[in-house]
Amino acid sequence: MELGTGIHGERGVKRVKMMTADEAADVLTNACANDLKLASDDEVAVLVQGNGGTPMMEKLIFYRGVNRNLSSRGVRVGVSWVGEFMSSLDMAGASVTLLKLDEELKRLLTAPSETVALKQPGPILF
Repeated sequence: MELGTGIHGERGVKRVKMMTADEAADVLTNACANDLKLASDDEVAVLVQGNGGTPMMEKLIFYRGVNRNLSSRGVRVGVSWVGEFMSSLDMAGASVTLLKLDEELKRLLTAPSETVALKQPGPILF
């Protein structure tokens, strides 16, 4: 399998042996978390983006691995999206994007919005 491919099928950064969704989630989440220098008690937004040909169930299984990885680091998920938000091909795979949150970013990301790819009802208050 190829890691780091582009949404148009551009060559990835590395070819590896096939791995499980949890293993792939760990590899990609570790790369993002290390790049962001995430620490325990940080809060992040998570985007798991399909590549057009990955069923929702598989994207959710992949998200579960991302969430487990972050939880084991003590990193809280403040906002998350799983789905197809932009795709130009019908290829298998998924990507993970992490954004370290502060209160302003969290407020802006949870504000009501409606776009072609994302409908955000606004924060859910309990």
